[in-house]
Amino acid sequence: QVQLVESGGGLVQAGGSLRLSCVASGRTFSGNTMGWFRQAPGKEREFVAGITWSTSTCFPESVKGRFTISRDNAKNTVYLQMNSLKPEDTAVYYCAATPYNCNGYAKNWNYWGQGTQVTVSS
Repeated sequence: QVQLVESGGGLVQAGGSLRLSCVASGRTFSGNTMGWFRQAPGKEREFVAGITWSTSTCFPESVKGRFTISRDNAKNTVYLQMNSLKPEDTAVYYCAATPYNCNGYAKNWNYWGQGTQVTVSS
């Protein structure tokens, strides 16, 4: 069974940091690009970060310089380190996998986790 399981969400004050983790089953991790999206209430799902199998990364301008993404292929795990968090970063964060290169189009990502809530208070 294909699974992506996120953890690490929670409540943090503005300016703080959180690290999200996503553990993937072998079929969804090996060779795939892994990434994170987020969705706030009433908004569309938004691309946050991606990392290819060869560890090339991509980020939208909204998080560049504040978020980093990494992967541990031996542990089938991808991480999202979020620093200098802002209230507008509040959302449910989803881990995702795609056989394509890094891209921000949700329709191109085949597998999704159940999401983890991140709340940033002002």
